[in-house]
Amino acid sequence: MDPQDVEYEPVSVKEVLAEMKDTAELLIDLSYSAVLNGSDEIAREVLELEGRMDILQLQGRMSLLMSARSPEDAEQLAPVLGVMGAAEKISNAAGDIAKIVIEDIGMPDAIRTALPEAVEVLVRATVAPDSSYVGRTLRDINMETEMGVRVIAIRRESVTGKRRWLMNPGPDSELQADDSLLLRGPLDGISGVFEDVTGDAYEPPEAVEPPIEDLERAVDSIILMKDMSELAVDLAYGAVLFDSEGVAEEVHELEAEVDALKSRFEAWTLRAASRVEDPVRLRGLVHLASATEVISDAALEISEGVLRGIDAHPVVAAAVEESDEVIVRLTVATDAPLAGTTLGEEMVKTQTGMRVIAVRRASGGEWVVQPGPTTELRGGDVIIAKGTRAGAERLGELVGDEQEFET
Repeated sequence: MDPQDVEYEPVSVKEVLAEMKDTAELLIDLSYSAVLNGSDEIAREVLELEGRMDILQLQGRMSLLMSARSPEDAEQLAPVLGVMGAAEKISNAAGDIAKIVIEDIGMPDAIRTALPEAVEVLVRATVAPDSSYVGRTLRDINMETEMGVRVIAIRRESVTGKRRWLMNPGPDSELQADDSLLLRGPLDGISGVFEDVTGDAYEPPEAVEPPIEDLERAVDSIILMKDMSELAVDLAYGAVLFDSEGVAEEVHELEAEVDALKSRFEAWTLRAASRVEDPVRLRGLVHLASATEVISDAALEISEGVLRGIDAHPVVAAAVEESDEVIVRLTVATDAPLAGTTLGEEMVKTQTGMRVIAVRRASGGEWVVQPGPTTELRGGDVIIAKGTRAGAERLGELVGDEQEFET
């Protein structure tokens, strides 16, 4: 369906917002996966989902316009329009990333071997008919606890042959033969799960060293921009859900850091252009950096209402709360059980079901984005984590901060 053909029909704004949120987050993962794997097929799926997002935002905007009957309504609904617009910007940015692959704009080989170094590997795997996972639920397989690998989406064909994405699959989601799984996790875990799913060994991209130092710096910058932009989106939705000005301020700081990284990236790329054999191959890198910055800008727009002290309409929090995951921000006490230990030593994910997605150091205030098992927690550090409410309470006990966000 062409977005121009969409006509008004009564829809649930909450459901539209929830689907836009889930779709935007999936689009980020899929678009980078398309670049990493050089996959035209994944890139085309990104563009299909981008078209779906266009329809959702039109339906949502029309419903909101029909809902506003007074200046007070308009004031409350303005942040909702902001959240919708920001989700659409994320979708458009993901589409721009996908076009790097489809239009063969050009990308240095070094970026494809460097992206897996962005803490976690992102791959797609098709479930083989004879896989041991067929007919089993994610709870039964328990790959996240045992291997550190998450299934962030499942693409499945219906009996009519129509493809659909199951976003944020839960523990009761049962895998079927020919399901296409989007897997995310550390390289060691991905290798094992990929083989169990497909029956084939996982072959990561062959390492390619950047030809000059400035290009290596540019690649490193864009990887950090990617991680920080993804984190900013997570935090932005958390800020809206919990009406937390503190978390919204973290989004603002991340967005500023991404802007600074892009400035440095541009300088290093321009220096590198005069010394590489084929500077045209850097075009894709420039496109990737620009789209990544747009994602961080959109995250700031999602949380802008919170920063301005505007009370968002309850439908926004209700839509974000459709997800089973919550986001918490906790401070590590100096005498806490986790103070002075690493995330791996204490098996925080296994113990609590919470995934620590960022640590802000008490000394210096620098971010450790998507920390790994060797990341040490220290007294005074601020941690951001995602997971269940029960897990959040348990994590609060371990860090000595039982603060909970109130909706």
